[in-house]
Amino acid sequence: MNIKQRVIEVLNEFEKGKYSNILLNEYFSKNNLSKGERGFITEVFYGVIRNDIYLNYQLEKRTKSIKKNWIKNLLKISIYQATFMNSDDKGVAWEATELTKKKFGVPVSKFVNGVLRSYLRDKDEEIKNLKNEDKLDILYSYPRWFYDKIKKEYKENTESILISLKKIPYLSIRVNKLKYSESEFEALLKTLKIDIIKKVDTVYYIDSGIILHTPEFKEGKIIAQDGSSYLAAKILNPLPGEKVVDTCSAPGSKTAVLSELMKNTGEIYALDIHQHKIKIIDENLKKLGITNVKAIKLDARKLKEQGQKFDKILVDAPCSGYGVLRKKPEALYNKNMANVKELSALQYEILESAACTLKVEGEIVYSTCTIFSEENTDNIIKFLNNHKNFSVLKISLPENVNGHFDCIGGFLIDYKEEILDNFYIIKLRKDFE
Repeated sequence: MNIKQRVIEVLNEFEKGKYSNILLNEYFSKNNLSKGERGFITEVFYGVIRNDIYLNYQLEKRTKSIKKNWIKNLLKISIYQATFMNSDDKGVAWEATELTKKKFGVPVSKFVNGVLRSYLRDKDEEIKNLKNEDKLDILYSYPRWFYDKIKKEYKENTESILISLKKIPYLSIRVNKLKYSESEFEALLKTLKIDIIKKVDTVYYIDSGIILHTPEFKEGKIIAQDGSSYLAAKILNPLPGEKVVDTCSAPGSKTAVLSELMKNTGEIYALDIHQHKIKIIDENLKKLGITNVKAIKLDARKLKEQGQKFDKILVDAPCSGYGVLRKKPEALYNKNMANVKELSALQYEILESAACTLKVEGEIVYSTCTIFSEENTDNIIKFLNNHKNFSVLKISLPENVNGHFDCIGGFLIDYKEEILDNFYIIKLRKDFE
């Protein structure tokens, strides 16, 4: 099967409502593909999703309607290649025309050729006009409300942020030091001829997904985890023997970091509101060799009702997810500003409940994988105004992690970071009851 036909196949499945990352992983597990084929499919599949608004805009200008989904997705793939990849424009148009001719015949192939030739002729002028007419939302494929929000909050950095959130993500793997070592992992990478793109403590960004099919991954010696998620848990810095809570813990990757730091001692309560996710947490932690965690089905807002006090609490709160759009691009199209405000209120409730159960001199890390102030800085300012017994602790991050501190001491891994997810992290201390 032609590689583009494979991309069309996966896009058709995605449009039925499946999650992009789960769908692609399933497709790769069922099909024997080379590293180059997997790389091309991944880039084009996610590229079309990321740039859907722009691609639809260009098609709507040139066609009344396209009844066949196969044709529509082939045109999207071709326009994506011609615009965002280092492709030969004439070659892209020729291949699309030939593929269509074989599947639907000459008349339909002429239609495809005409649409693509029209776009290629006008492409540079169209991109220039979109920039001049303040239509970066169309050029970079963002809902208008999102573009206006970014422009209001980040001003002159708007275009840099829009570009950053559309970049291709890299796979990140963390070494589980309860079972494995960095030197052993690096030796494995050399054997598999996998290159390291960036390293943040024990998290490695690498250029191949074949690591996910190794015995080391299946045995829990390594785990898929982003460096930002890892840092949120590491900054909490729980000590061996302490009593700790991870309020929103599924699938358990941050809980695993906490356990490792505690040398698999003490007590960790891993909470989630859904029973099926409790099972996932248990399964993941068992594979990693972790024994000091108890996964509990509990709404984190009700933590204050259970009567215990804890040394450390991680509040990695449910959020809009706009910091991880590189990995989950469809999130951009299924939320709006009302969702942001609802989530901000939920985050505050969870943080306040956690604060009630923290011991004096205990510490909380609050984190989100989003970039909007309502869910980050504004929430913490509100919390500090209402809880004078809490203060912000200074945190430090590895020198190779880029971002900025906000006005109260929280750190946002932002658009300046090329590799890690965008992530907000702040550490609080309870000074008195």
